[in-house]
Amino acid sequence: MKILLLTASLPYPPQSGGALRTYSIIRGLAEAGHNITLLSYHNGSPVTPQSPITQLCQRIVTVYPPDWNKIKRLRYLVFSGQPDIALRLQDIQFAEKLKKLTRTEDFDVVQAEGIEIAGYLRLVRTLLPNAKLIYDAFNAEAALQRIVAKIDATQPRRWLQSIYSFIQTKRIERYESELVRSADAVICVSEEDANLLRAYAPQKKLHVVPSSIFVDDYEVDSDRIELPRNSLVFTGKMDYRPNVDAMLWFHETMLPYLPDIHLTIVGQQPHPRLTHIAQNDRIQITGWVQDVIPYMRAADIYIAPLRMGSGTRLKLLEAMACGCAIVATTIAAAGLSPEAKKAMVIVNEPNEFVMAIRDLLANPHMRTIMGIKAKTVVKKYYDWSAVNPRLLEVYESLRNG
Repeated sequence: MKILLLTASLPYPPQSGGALRTYSIIRGLAEAGHNITLLSYHNGSPVTPQSPITQLCQRIVTVYPPDWNKIKRLRYLVFSGQPDIALRLQDIQFAEKLKKLTRTEDFDVVQAEGIEIAGYLRLVRTLLPNAKLIYDAFNAEAALQRIVAKIDATQPRRWLQSIYSFIQTKRIERYESELVRSADAVICVSEEDANLLRAYAPQKKLHVVPSSIFVDDYEVDSDRIELPRNSLVFTGKMDYRPNVDAMLWFHETMLPYLPDIHLTIVGQQPHPRLTHIAQNDRIQITGWVQDVIPYMRAADIYIAPLRMGSGTRLKLLEAMACGCAIVATTIAAAGLSPEAKKAMVIVNEPNEFVMAIRDLLANPHMRTIMGIKAKTVVKKYYDWSAVNPRLLEVYESLRNG
């Protein structure tokens, strides 16, 4: 089949959850013999012929991302009635590239990766009325925004942000409902997300294709680094609100009770709200790194103290593939299989989190056992070879339906 993928950013190198998922999808579809064209926002270096993603796609077209500043956000908040997430990537240049592609190629399927880019499916419906449209929902976005608003409401200095999130929740619900009802197929990353999105269209079949990784990639030797004794590691895109909240919450409620540990926060674009915690000599914020694997391998414990979010945390799959002992919250582990959850310690209260870290630091043997179990589980359930058949079934259902 001829497939056009629309993405909010170039999914290579795959260094964020969305990029990891999209790159895995591209690789899985290409290996199954499908013909892929990729249209992405991208503000980095030009894609080279030697890049692995170039080898997987017949054609790659990129557009420089539009400017999305506070003035625009405020204007649209007051006058548009649309959610922020639906507007931030709406752009004439992208639309023109899309029109040009559809004039020169008759695509069988157009797939939007995530809600930010999914608004273009409405345009595709007019350009290619016979194409099948797929919405790949990275998260149940309205549910995520509702949790954000609730948590911000507990902090007086975040009340304005809470009000903003509450307004966005109502708007996202309407927008998300339209996407789910209008797409020919909707892909969810977990049964939990599918249950939330199914409320928009109870009679519609939603497909669950978990986010997965290529586990063998994590077995390859990579550069080794040394971290201080009793090292905790957290990874993720550090301007993403749930990740920022997780590190601030850990710093405020748990770190004071762990005087002998060192925390390394690995991830691109650290948010200004994290600036003050970087002044703690027991915390290192790396910013962008070439490879997160050496940090995970060097960690004594991988932590995921998330209080908000939905979907599946690819960071946890990566940590499992690296053989980490993991302490996570229920929200962080949401969407994972029962077997995966049994391979980590799941606690929700700050005092429980602290005790779990202390117990594991005092028991190296237990950390080793947990790491071995984690690697076994992720290979069995979350390697793309085990998940890719589910994705191909979605395409077959469209071909036959």
